[in-house]
Amino acid sequence: MKLDNRKLDLTKANPSYYSAPQEPQKCYFDEIPYLTIDGEGDPNGPGFAEATEALYTVAYGIKGMCKQEEQDFTVAKLEGLWWARSHSGQDSMYASREDWMWKLLIRMPDYVSGERFEEARMLAVNKKPHLAPLRFLSFERLYEGDCVQMLHVGPFSAEPETIRQIFEYIEAQRLTPKGRHHEIYLSDPRRTPPHKMRTILRHPVTQQEN
Repeated sequence: MKLDNRKLDLTKANPSYYSAPQEPQKCYFDEIPYLTIDGEGDPNGPGFAEATEALYTVAYGIKGMCKQEEQDFTVAKLEGLWWARSHSGQDSMYASREDWMWKLLIRMPDYVSGERFEEARMLAVNKKPHLAPLRFLSFERLYEGDCVQMLHVGPFSAEPETIRQIFEYIEAQRLTPKGRHHEIYLSDPRRTPPHKMRTILRHPVTQQEN
C-alpha cells in the first residue's frame, strides 16, 4: 500500500499542544518523543546557539530521511526546559543567568525511532565535525502529564509576571508544582519584535492530597 505523502505539520496536528490562552489553564500531555540536548549558562552565549544549531541540523536530517519514505513532516518549534542550580520552582527565573540549566527540545513525529535519530546524528557529525554539541544530542520520550500553561506575549524579560500568574493559579487550585519549567517558542526572535513575541509557558503539576 502506498504511504500517504502529505506533509505532517505537528503544530496543526496537535493544536492543544501548540496553543494556550492568556490566562492560566490546566491541561494534560501524554508521552512525546523529542530530540534533546542539555546545557547550562546564559542563553545569549555561544553554547546555546551551537546547541540549537545541532538540534536543527539533526532534525532536518531526520526530515530528509522520512521524506524519502513519503513520511515528510514540518520541523517543529524549538522548546526548552529551564531550572537553576541554587533555586527551585518560581524562584528559578530570578537566578543569575550563569546558574541557569536548560534542556532544548524539538518534538518529533511518533513514527521517528531512536535508530533513525542515531543514523541522522552520525551523518551530521561526519558532515559538521566542528559542531561539538552534535555528539551530545539524545532522543527521549518525555511524559509531563497534568500541567498548567499560559500564553506569554512580550519579551522574555517580562516572563516572571506570567510565571507568577501560573503559580498563583497552581496554588489556588490546590495543585503542587513538579518537574521543569517548560517553554515553547512560537515566534522567531530574529523576525519578531520583542513586544509581539509569543511563548507558551507550561509547568507540570500534581493534585495535592487532602
